[in-house]
Amino acid sequence: MIQTAAELSDLAARIHDAPWVGIDTEADSLHAYPEKLCLLQIAIPDGAYLVDPLADLHLEPVWEAFDKHELILHASDYDLHLLYNGHHFKPTSLFDTMWAARMVGDAKFGLNDVLTRYLGLTLEKGAQKADWGMRPLTARMTEYALNDVRYLREIEQLLRAKLTELGRLEWHRQLCARLIEDNASLSQVDMNTAWRMRGHDQLDDTGLAVLRELWLWREKDALRTGRPPFFILKHEALSEIAGQASTGGPKAVKLPHFLTPKRRSGIHEAIDRGLAVPGADRPTHIRVHSRRMTGAELDYADVLKVRRDKRAEELVMDPTIIASRGTLFALARNDPGEWERLLPWQREILKD
Repeated sequence: MIQTAAELSDLAARIHDAPWVGIDTEADSLHAYPEKLCLLQIAIPDGAYLVDPLADLHLEPVWEAFDKHELILHASDYDLHLLYNGHHFKPTSLFDTMWAARMVGDAKFGLNDVLTRYLGLTLEKGAQKADWGMRPLTARMTEYALNDVRYLREIEQLLRAKLTELGRLEWHRQLCARLIEDNASLSQVDMNTAWRMRGHDQLDDTGLAVLRELWLWREKDALRTGRPPFFILKHEALSEIAGQASTGGPKAVKLPHFLTPKRRSGIHEAIDRGLAVPGADRPTHIRVHSRRMTGAELDYADVLKVRRDKRAEELVMDPTIIASRGTLFALARNDPGEWERLLPWQREILKD
């Protein structure tokens, strides 16, 4: 485990000079709030390493060393999101082995699926939901984390060769560039929708006002205690409490027995605030106004689907990689920017 500035500097120098780099990340989203990067796994030709972001290290030497490489990752979306939101790191380029497996026609594309298919390996995944914020890591967690990067180079080479043979390497490059851009933005909470959880559609305006206050209370409590919000009280429970308060007032509310006195008090205060919101200021249900597609548009969507499915069958590829059902409808409606949003190779397949 890399835990000192000297160790990190030495590793960064070796990363800089390495011909290839594979990486993965582990976070604590199941055990802490807000989530943070807890472990950075790195593979280079001379071995696999674990970097400890919780050891008060300045990770800039690693980010700078990464800049000159096409990083190898598997299912990179979450990793890219975590690295950008927590450390403002955006790769120069990447090779995503999960998307490569999908693009060559593999029906199963989890890391274990890919390793089994191409290398005959099956990894032990028991530590998948472990608390990565704990220190020291157990031997099982360490082995699990290292295994996530140990074989990335081997499967990258095999999948790159298959993509080249099929003439799809450029398609994959375009897709990976899109992944980088799509995940290079800071997460922002839409306060008009964030609290609209499961069950909110059954509430009246008073219930919605209470639900909003309950959600705000739970967010503050999660930040105060460092626990994920759903550990404090599940989404369904918030909606149920809001409904009880709306129809029967505070006395009708039945709280779970496991709540502490402090949390019970916080919930009752949130309920009182919600009930006190004036009628004109209460939230209302969001009405989605979508126009009905014309017959010509539906016919065109069918034409696009037939075209997509025919090419997908010829390519032995999941048709949704070319375009999802929603995308086909948006294209048929000629929604602004939808054709431009497609990657060049996707447009080439779908165009008339």
